[in-house]
Amino acid sequence: MLNFKVDTSTCINCGLCASDCPAKIIMMGDNGPAIATADEGRCYRCQHCLAICPKGAVSILGVLPSACAPLEGNLPSADQVEILIRGRRTVRRYQDENLDPALIARLLNVAWQGASARNERKVLLTVIDDRKVMEAFRAETLGALARMIRDNKLPPGRERFIDIVAAWENKKIDIIFRGAPHLVVASAPKTCATPEADCLIALTTFELFASSLGVGTVWSGMLQWVMLEIWPALRGKLGIPEDHVIGFSMVFGKPAVKYTRTVRHEPAWIARVH
Repeated sequence: MLNFKVDTSTCINCGLCASDCPAKIIMMGDNGPAIATADEGRCYRCQHCLAICPKGAVSILGVLPSACAPLEGNLPSADQVEILIRGRRTVRRYQDENLDPALIARLLNVAWQGASARNERKVLLTVIDDRKVMEAFRAETLGALARMIRDNKLPPGRERFIDIVAAWENKKIDIIFRGAPHLVVASAPKTCATPEADCLIALTTFELFASSLGVGTVWSGMLQWVMLEIWPALRGKLGIPEDHVIGFSMVFGKPAVKYTRTVRHEPAWIARVH
């Protein structure tokens, strides 16, 4: 049930909610906007109607306008957003301590607000939120890789893991997880319209929000190789459903390094169509 409600005492019948509805199921009538019961199943559940109403007269899905933050006066400037993007760094040195659980919960919940195809919102964020659990997971993963190397079971093209495991065994240098205390893996059902893209959007959102909060992140391509090509049983260790596409993995935590300025990369590659 959509629970689409309109406060007729504040609604000005501007029709913005109806014109912006992606599913075109909001109709304007003598008593203002309404959704026919027969059309409720076509709703995208995007809440555009609630977001666009200039008077805060529309509520839907049990969400009240008063529970939502106003955008006017609260958005960062374009310059601030640009600095956040340009100042984002891949962090490979971490402090050996847990982040506050409330901070991790905030990161995950904000990341989940990212866009998803058809507004399906089925990305699963599997997280290790305790460094002791992470230590055990790291040891188990690297131990399994060491056994595969000894048994000559590495897939062709993944010989670099021989040096990675040697660095861990001989010097306790962690190249896969970078010593981070936490891990998040984004996955989504194969039946989603764009499962991999939805996962990448979620983790990109996670990364940028983490950067704004002083939390470091690393996109773990090596762990991705391990789960998809080398030791697929690892996904089971994390409890990731078999019918899910693993979009990507990211380790994170409190940085042991501080960057003081942005950098200047080469200009963007741009191809203009005429």
